[in-house]
Amino acid sequence: MPSGPDGFVRDPRYTQEFERARRLLLGRPGRWRVIYHYDADGIASASAAVRALARLGYPTQATALVGVERERVAALLARTGGPVLVVDTGSSWLDLFARHPHPVVVLDHHKYPGAPTPPPLPEHVAFVNPLDWGVDGMREMCASTLTWLYTVFLDPVNWDNAPWGLSGAIGDRQHVGGFRGLNAVLVEEAVRRSVLVRRHGLALFGPRLADALVGSVDPFFRKLSGRPEAVETFLQGLSLDPARPPAELSTEETGRLSAALKAHLAKSHVLPEFQDLLDQDRWWIPSLGRDAEELSNLQTGSGRTRTPGVGVALALGDPGSFGRAQAAEQVWRTGILKGLRRVEEEGVRSMRVLRWFESPDTTLAGTQAGLSMNYLLPPDLPVFVFSEQKEEPIKLSARGLLRQVEHGLDLSTACRTAAAAVGGEGGGHRVASGATIPAGTRDRFLNEADRVLAGQLPEGAGGFA
Repeated sequence: MPSGPDGFVRDPRYTQEFERARRLLLGRPGRWRVIYHYDADGIASASAAVRALARLGYPTQATALVGVERERVAALLARTGGPVLVVDTGSSWLDLFARHPHPVVVLDHHKYPGAPTPPPLPEHVAFVNPLDWGVDGMREMCASTLTWLYTVFLDPVNWDNAPWGLSGAIGDRQHVGGFRGLNAVLVEEAVRRSVLVRRHGLALFGPRLADALVGSVDPFFRKLSGRPEAVETFLQGLSLDPARPPAELSTEETGRLSAALKAHLAKSHVLPEFQDLLDQDRWWIPSLGRDAEELSNLQTGSGRTRTPGVGVALALGDPGSFGRAQAAEQVWRTGILKGLRRVEEEGVRSMRVLRWFESPDTTLAGTQAGLSMNYLLPPDLPVFVFSEQKEEPIKLSARGLLRQVEHGLDLSTACRTAAAAVGGEGGGHRVASGATIPAGTRDRFLNEADRVLAGQLPEGAGGFA
């Protein structure tokens, strides 16, 4: 076991990038603006960063971004008369940060043009991206685990940022199939330090078993999720009391329920890796008295209901934030269930090598696309979801599967290329990406994205499903 985080990765660029970022931050005491993406990974990243800055005595101003917002970032920098820490975004805007007259630290895991070789940057800009040192930012490290690791480089006391690192990774779905790569190294170190505990249990949360199953979105159960009467009948058929709290089930009852639910998912043609999310390793956070996935859902709900600051306040121990986060999570869950049921009942539209649908829930659309891909749609083609045409500009999200990536899928390139063709901007990961495009350009974007994806995916893409 390495004695410290400097030994976790052999590539020298790993310690060089972290040391440069560490030196810049510690060399500039005072107020820092933290810019972050509004999803669970971004909120968790900002949470870890703000906690670490508070320990240093640095006041902070945290500002969330919704989608790809180059113009807003430029305006924020123009209004910021001091240093900036950017988390879970920023790889595509290094030119803007180079022109900012104060120190800028960018911690991002997204693919950028020219990766893994960043462009030359002035001394006052530090860019840390796991792609640069051979770590996959799509599967082995997200922004929150990157930020957690950065705070440990600042001070080992920040190992207790583990809850925020882990919850963000779950929000970015890097827990599917178990943590791997540098994520796994960090998690094992946190377990060794007793800030995380590995436990067994089902991914069902709620005061009553029926409530947990009705409200389940990950996994999403066809003809059960969002349907109270169907759930009551299902549980009674297993001789399980719908009013029982999930935590009170015996080992035998838990096993019986798990087997029945996994059989239900298999019958719905859900892939094994998503069936296994029901009962794979879970992570208990002793300091908070809750499961890491529960924390992730609170952060996701806060962000997707346009109150990301509540998620950050939760990390800082604000006494009223937990109740607000719970309320936001319930609104988010209700919206996701409504959207997934809409896809389940109405279906989606298909082109040559992609599927797409519209959602009236702009901030929920990405989650709806990802969960639809996992639990409702055939696993052969990626799916795109668009905000309704009344939105100006149009925001969109694209989601695929890792098995599609292994056969050539690169949604980051597809979104970036298709968005640029219509005067917009896009990017992200190969398996999950997004874009912002001008109103009225959806059909042109789709045609261009379909063309790009046709060059990536093999003929008869359904053959690798």
